[in-house]
Amino acid sequence: MFKRYSSLTLNQVAQYSLALILAVTLTACGTNPVTKKKEFQFVSQDKEIAIGKENYSPARQSQGGDYIIDPELTAYVQGIGKRLGAVSDRPELPYEFVVLNDSVPNAWAMPGGKIAFNRGLLYELNSEAELAAVMGHEIVHAAARHGAKSMERGIFMQGAMIAVGIGTANTDYANLAVGASQLGAQLIGSKYGRDAESESDYYGMLYMKKAGYDPAAAVTLQETFVRLSKDRKSDFITGLFASHPPSQERVDANKVTLAKLGAGGEMGKETYAQKVGKLKATQPAYKAYDDAIAALKKNDTATATTLAQKAIAGEPREPRFQELLGDIALSQKKNQESLVYYDKAIKMQPDYFKPHVQSGIALYNMGKKAEAEPFLKRANELLPTAPGHALLGDIAEGRGDIEGALKHYQIAATSNSEIGKQANEHAVKIDLPRNPAKYIRSGAQADNSGNLFAVVENGTSLPVGRVQVRVVKYDAQTGRAVGQSQPMIINGVQPGKRNQVAVGERVKTAQEAQLYKVVVEAAELAK
Repeated sequence: MFKRYSSLTLNQVAQYSLALILAVTLTACGTNPVTKKKEFQFVSQDKEIAIGKENYSPARQSQGGDYIIDPELTAYVQGIGKRLGAVSDRPELPYEFVVLNDSVPNAWAMPGGKIAFNRGLLYELNSEAELAAVMGHEIVHAAARHGAKSMERGIFMQGAMIAVGIGTANTDYANLAVGASQLGAQLIGSKYGRDAESESDYYGMLYMKKAGYDPAAAVTLQETFVRLSKDRKSDFITGLFASHPPSQERVDANKVTLAKLGAGGEMGKETYAQKVGKLKATQPAYKAYDDAIAALKKNDTATATTLAQKAIAGEPREPRFQELLGDIALSQKKNQESLVYYDKAIKMQPDYFKPHVQSGIALYNMGKKAEAEPFLKRANELLPTAPGHALLGDIAEGRGDIEGALKHYQIAATSNSEIGKQANEHAVKIDLPRNPAKYIRSGAQADNSGNLFAVVENGTSLPVGRVQVRVVKYDAQTGRAVGQSQPMIINGVQPGKRNQVAVGERVKTAQEAQLYKVVVEAAELAK
């Protein structure tokens, strides 16, 4: 008995796709809550909020973690955010505001009102009104659905979001975040279009005025940003300016808005200076920390150690500084010593991923895989990374848990990194013999004389030594299978390359060749 196969024709597929697009279009029209303009809306408010909630924590992890040294400063920033959120066009959003432990001047907003400010940006501002100007701008990004619209464009144009790697601040984990956390990376790293930036400038100033702040600060702040943007060595270039490029055009537009709104309102220079006083007092310690990281990347461990100790002397409560000493020890293969520093960092801030994953790596290096496992699992709970999942895959494989190992390797393989490549190879070694058709593409092809060949293509990064195929012929009228070949062997297929075997059949036309299907039944990697 042969199974009957049926499929939609290309014309039917086109008609179905058009009908689906029209149906979505007709049901996805909405009004922007800020601009009041009509627009397509495929992401509902509930979905916006869910996306922000799901990605906020891993995004913060990937950007240096929360700044915990001065809770009063965080509370101050949160108070300004709530004040502006209350007068926004979407006060119902569950706004959240946090200060991140990163020296790069930056701020970002996620769908659903999840907003973050880097410690480095707070160094550069001079008044509460300037902070409100940046805060109002980010609130508009959330309230006007700019992040959601970026997603909608991706969905409409491509059918799915394309996850990208992320650069974690002050760590060696660039491009190593994996899984769902990659979506958060795309959301916070997106460069908004000119219209979105203009809307955020304009409505952000409106929110400032409504909240009692002097909107003139938005003009002077943009003027400062334009000056700083001319200095290509500025940290702003890799931070705020990468996603929010300043321009004289934006300055001029803000001046027009200011003329409509009228200057006047709270500036808050003294209050701001008081609130950020503790932060600015420790700025030299964080400068030493940043310089130590740069020295470590050059393998200058002596300088890195001296600067790390200087940072600790300037701010002994900072867990990142202890973590850095652990990184230095780990780079010198002093695994046991590194664990002492990572333990201190974890005790200071238990909910930051890096000292957990680094502890796992140190223990793994020492051959203590069972002890490494809980650290790696905890790290992945906070921020899934390629190293975390790759090592867990190796540990699972070592104890015979093949399914668990495959799962970890496949997650690690989503990272665009050397670790991701190695994890993918491990996954292929496990899975290809069980699911060969998943990795080996196949089809029937005729030469100019009509001789039919079974062709396979190796879709892996590893050489395949042997592929077993069978050719099935289908009836043109009924679509039923009417015959099949004996198993045939194709030997030697390099990564990304093709190989073939003669079927022993001849066809008269290319259409006739399409009646033959090549089924991959087995495959094994080259020895």
